[in-house]
Amino acid sequence: MNHNKTKAFFEGNEIKAYNIFGAHVKPKSVEFNVYAPNAEGISVIGSFNNWDDKKNVMKKDDQGIWSCTIRNAKEGDTYRYRVIRKGGEVVDKSDPYAFYSELRPQNASIISSLKFDKWEDKEWMEKRNKGFDSPINIYEMHVGSWKKEGEDFVHYNEIQDELIEHCKKHHFTHVEVMPLSEYPFDGSWGYQSTGYFSSTSRYGTNMELMHFVNALHKAGIGIIMDFVPVHFVRDDFALRLFDGMSAANFWLDVYHVDGLRMDAISNAIFWHGNKNNGVNEGACNFMKRMNYLLNKEYDGKIMLIAEDSTDFPNVTKSSLDGGLGFDYKWDLGWMNDTLSYLKKDPIYRQWHHNDVTFSMAYFYSEKFILPLSHDEVVHGKATIVDKMWGSYEDKFAQARALYTYMYAHPGKKLNFMGNEIGQLREWDEMKSCDWFLREYPMHDAFEKFFSDLTGIYADNDAFYKDDYSWTSFQWIDADNASQNTFSFVRKGTKKDFVIIINFSTNGYDHQQFGVPVKGVYKEILNTQWDKYNGTWVNAKPQSCHSIRIKRHNMPFMIEVNVPALGATIFEVEKEEE
Repeated sequence: MNHNKTKAFFEGNEIKAYNIFGAHVKPKSVEFNVYAPNAEGISVIGSFNNWDDKKNVMKKDDQGIWSCTIRNAKEGDTYRYRVIRKGGEVVDKSDPYAFYSELRPQNASIISSLKFDKWEDKEWMEKRNKGFDSPINIYEMHVGSWKKEGEDFVHYNEIQDELIEHCKKHHFTHVEVMPLSEYPFDGSWGYQSTGYFSSTSRYGTNMELMHFVNALHKAGIGIIMDFVPVHFVRDDFALRLFDGMSAANFWLDVYHVDGLRMDAISNAIFWHGNKNNGVNEGACNFMKRMNYLLNKEYDGKIMLIAEDSTDFPNVTKSSLDGGLGFDYKWDLGWMNDTLSYLKKDPIYRQWHHNDVTFSMAYFYSEKFILPLSHDEVVHGKATIVDKMWGSYEDKFAQARALYTYMYAHPGKKLNFMGNEIGQLREWDEMKSCDWFLREYPMHDAFEKFFSDLTGIYADNDAFYKDDYSWTSFQWIDADNASQNTFSFVRKGTKKDFVIIINFSTNGYDHQQFGVPVKGVYKEILNTQWDKYNGTWVNAKPQSCHSIRIKRHNMPFMIEVNVPALGATIFEVEKEEE
């Protein structure tokens, strides 16, 4: 193979290696290339040669790349590489650069073209950006269990219209799909991949996936894909003992994906994922180089998100300034602390008040996304609603208050499918979401609440602009542990908002709160309104005028009623002093 064509690959800077390796359909043939410098011999076997390893023997160049051109091979044919390892062992391998594969439990690669001439998302692609000053509300989903009929998986085209309508209803700006690269075991959810360039055949062809992404973009919805750079299956037909590959850019380039959420980055930062083993400098340098090259390729318009559970610094700092170069990091500390607090009996919460306030002590150290993801609703952990302390009604009341806290807190948002309807059954990858719950008043009301709340978030820049600047957030009272209440201000370009959250079973009437500006404070959301199946039956939205009395180190004061196990949002109509 031409050395100029592979120079960047061997230097570790090639982000389009899929144009070099794999099976590429030509006008009258298919060209196969695979990098395996330590192999003794390789043949292409497939349906086009009756799986005979004598018919299409590959030739190795001085770089360790094996090549072969087969005239009677065509798109749709299945194939493998028959590899002779050092020592004479023979093993049949799926192509690590295959673009499509057989449906499990079969695992042969399939010759597939990636030419798609129906893209209609040019306007979207030109306008998309990292969203630092935009509302980012991510809907995490497992495609195979979002909606399922019987034992069969639904295909992308069967759910895309309903999914788009659902996202618009709940003001989700992006869909984050759990891994779509091919994988053998359903129960791994895609986190044990065997084909990093092969879209899974479970939900349709790779062309159908492109149609799916195109439809989302045309509807103004972005798509983020879970990308798994640190987990590998041990199956011998797959990547075990293979020599090299690269894949991150593939999904951004070929499938027009808007961002990648990199799974388990802590396993790359530290040797074997253990801080005590020290920093893996090689892996960190790889991530810096990867993020730099991807940003350069897409003019800084794509999102690069790290799922990192460590306190390793500068994950979201530019790689040019010594950081890892990610745009966002999941705030797993916020998630763990908040859910831990809400599992406790309110009697004991006063001694754990810091669990809720601590996130703002470190928030500005990184650009955080607040996640309530699939990891929190499986394996006996209980769903978000079911984690809450207390009775059925109390659980939903606290979940509404939790979500108000989440969407009013600085940082972008992520929720796993089912959270928006208050699902009580843990997620099962083989079962559909419990959409029938909408027929029950509590769940129907919860979904209405979720839609109203996310609408407030999307429509008011106080909740998303300058998220990562201290100027947009101000505590009113962060220290009222005895009453389990928290109050703060979110500041926007046109409107400010006061948020009061009460995680106590006691309601507080005529409660006084300091406020920074003179004006009328109108209640736009109360999680205990009866339309949300709350306890405030026939209650009218509160409205009050600020008084020039100092409270909480602020020049003005308001006096309002605060619901038990509830939260309120007040919109500020400022007046000139």
